[in-house]
Amino acid sequence: MAPRVLRAPPPTAIRQHGRAGYHPHMPRLHVPQPPTRPGDKPDFSYVELSPAGAINKPDVNARARDMEEVSVGLVRVLDDKHEAVGPWNPRLEPEDLQVGLRHMLLTRIFDDRMQRTQRQGKISFYMRSYGEEAVAVAQAMALQPGDMLFPSYRQQGIYMVRGKPLVDLMCQLLSNTRDMCKGRQLPVMYHWNAGRIFSISGNLTTQFPQAVGWAMAAAIRNEDHIACTWIGEGSSAEADFHHGIIFAAVHQAPVIMNIVNNQWAISTFQGTAGGEQRSFAARGPGYGIAGIRVDGNDFLAVYSVTQWAAQRARTGGGPTLIELVTYRASAHSTSDDPTRYRPKDDYEHWPLGDPVDRLKNHLIARGEWSEKQHKDLHAELDAQVVTAWKEAVQFGALNEGPRLDRHLMFEDVYKDFPENLRRQSEQLAEEIKLNAELGLAAKVD
Repeated sequence: MAPRVLRAPPPTAIRQHGRAGYHPHMPRLHVPQPPTRPGDKPDFSYVELSPAGAINKPDVNARARDMEEVSVGLVRVLDDKHEAVGPWNPRLEPEDLQVGLRHMLLTRIFDDRMQRTQRQGKISFYMRSYGEEAVAVAQAMALQPGDMLFPSYRQQGIYMVRGKPLVDLMCQLLSNTRDMCKGRQLPVMYHWNAGRIFSISGNLTTQFPQAVGWAMAAAIRNEDHIACTWIGEGSSAEADFHHGIIFAAVHQAPVIMNIVNNQWAISTFQGTAGGEQRSFAARGPGYGIAGIRVDGNDFLAVYSVTQWAAQRARTGGGPTLIELVTYRASAHSTSDDPTRYRPKDDYEHWPLGDPVDRLKNHLIARGEWSEKQHKDLHAELDAQVVTAWKEAVQFGALNEGPRLDRHLMFEDVYKDFPENLRRQSEQLAEEIKLNAELGLAAKVD
């Protein structure tokens, strides 16, 4: 007998109260579906676009209820001719744009190198920001050094902007003796207190209420600094998103709250988190705060919108929710295979292009850059990454010493060392000494 095949009913015909089928006037369950699957032709017709320069720029102190256009349209500056147009043009100097291009290109080269080292078994895990470099770099450049950043795990570009040595980032990936997290965090979960960058957490959306709390504290202390935080669009379905935005709205906290809509939360399409019904930015006015939807692959647009939101926060206008429309060009992580849930060549058809190419072409159109300069810069930055890696592995690698001091596991938890941990620490020291005497140090290590 042939096996019985169970087929799920279509989304509009889910069983209702034990009865199959549906009536046009009966309630029905909608299950969001991505527009394409592996093997299909890429289709981004669902992405609502606005012409470059078409969206008006509201006054920085405008009421949230009067800014619906910017929450549902798409703020864009760079047009198809690579020219900057419209009221959101930040009119940056060529030197500033070249710095931005350098940071984005360095981020991409760093990502590529670390991806390869993971595939070679030299680090255990990695997550690239390919296609999203303008989000972190443009926003970090638009903020002040004293502003506190609460990133997610795809904003490594902010470390490039704030000058974190590549060696330090690599050592965290290697969990070696110079690991900033002392071996206690998953690779790419960096932190940098001196750079005012809060620890990255693998628990989704925790940074939203944390950023709001920091911003509230800064306001209480009458500081001029603001907070800025990032989550993916899938994370906006977490309760922490709503907790954070309610506190921000009620207390008018000086914070910028970013939703990076890269269309995919691992293998789950953005519609599952509510992207089909209305833009993610439109949730801002729903809570009584400003919401802006911006082209996340347009360096100038991202910079300008962030600068606007920062000024609004610093002058008492309260928080802003920014949706950055972009695309995750690569896998979610080295543990993911995107070809199993979306077309293989989809990024080539993404309507908003590539952020690095768009800024490069804009500079060339202005006569401030050339293909040769770009090639030379790529070679320079690639050599910089290679040199940093050679230095990083001297402090230990995944399968080679030197290794972290195991006594670090007892530190940074309690202000006063409790008796039970003191006994455990002493016991560990005795075992290490005994094994060394027996010639078993290598095994223990």
